Amino acid sequence: MEQHFIQFLLSLIYTGLGLLVFAAAFFIFEKITPFSIRKEIEDDQNIALGIIFGSVIIGLAIIIASAIG
Repeated sequence: MEQHFIQFLLSLIYTGLGLLVFAAAFFIFEKITPFSIRKEIEDDQNIALGIIFGSVIIGLAIIIASAIG
């Protein structure tokens, strides 16, 4: 029973760290681009930027998943 609790706690910690990395990546991505990512994707319907940003998120998810496993 105690082992399951430890695994659950570690899962919560890794989830929190993963969300922090995603937030940091979004912040950095937003700062290095000369335009607003949110405005470009939502208002201007920039599909190419949406694909690139989605690829960055998927790449980070793969890196975080391999670090956990």
